[in-house]
Amino acid sequence: MSDFVNGFWSVYVALITLVSVVGCGVLLWTQSRARTNAAGETDTTGHVWDETLQEYNHPLPRWWSWLFYITVVFALVYLAVYPGLGSYEGAFKWSSRGQYEGEMQQAEAQYAPIFARFQGQDIKAVAADPEARKMGERLFVTYCAQCHGSDARGARGFPNLADNDWLWGGEPEQIKQSIMEGRQGVMPPHAHLGAETVKDLAHYVRSLSPDKLAHDAARAARGKEAFATAGCAGCHGPDGKGMQALGAPNLTDSVWLHGSSETTVSETIAKGRSNKMPAHNEFLGEAKSHLLAAYVFGLSQGDAKK
Repeated sequence: MSDFVNGFWSVYVALITLVSVVGCGVLLWTQSRARTNAAGETDTTGHVWDETLQEYNHPLPRWWSWLFYITVVFALVYLAVYPGLGSYEGAFKWSSRGQYEGEMQQAEAQYAPIFARFQGQDIKAVAADPEARKMGERLFVTYCAQCHGSDARGARGFPNLADNDWLWGGEPEQIKQSIMEGRQGVMPPHAHLGAETVKDLAHYVRSLSPDKLAHDAARAARGKEAFATAGCAGCHGPDGKGMQALGAPNLTDSVWLHGSSETTVSETIAKGRSNKMPAHNEFLGEAKSHLLAAYVFGLSQGDAKK
């Protein structure tokens, strides 16, 4: 057990455990003998009720005592063959980590050829394969649904993967890179611009949406100037259509990751946002990431949904 920083604590835990188990056996032995008085009669505990009702000090029933003895012996045998005495590994050298790794090796041997077969194919071809889609869906539900939802339509702050809007690019290799290496999207805060300028920018951003969101034309005009001079165009582009290389969203479509209300947009501009997609390469590997990328790619393709 790696939790023990030196040998003392390992010995300490082992001794405490053994003394406790053996102590139970000794206690049982002391309670298994009949106690008699000077006349050779079974002694009492001294408790008397209703003048003549006495509590005798009889030993425990033999069947119960033997069950207890068997339990003590079982505990000692268990501690000899399995880990439980400090850093002692046990005669069988069993550990939960070893069992997990063994099961993973068995699963790898069984399923690796299937994953390898799909890994050798183009992602678009894998996305069109019914068997691959079913496998990819199971991978998605296991590793991705916690954030993106079981239907992959996301939630506030988590992108919808079932549409055709992509922060970092929707090409198969870009999706695979996002899965394997993760992404870190950062919108820096702009509170230094002042509350009025932030509000002007919010009105301008809302005016870019094709949804015809309510906005003040005068504020939007001032916001357009601030958009070009305050650094917004450096990430989102002069036309507000975003930049996938930076993960900067397109501001001219109907997709809003954090919400489209004036309050929310103003908060995003003033306080900034930070979104992280964790890397999955270490525990998924390339073969599973390849299959998962094909499934995600297929979600936004009409033919793959059929």
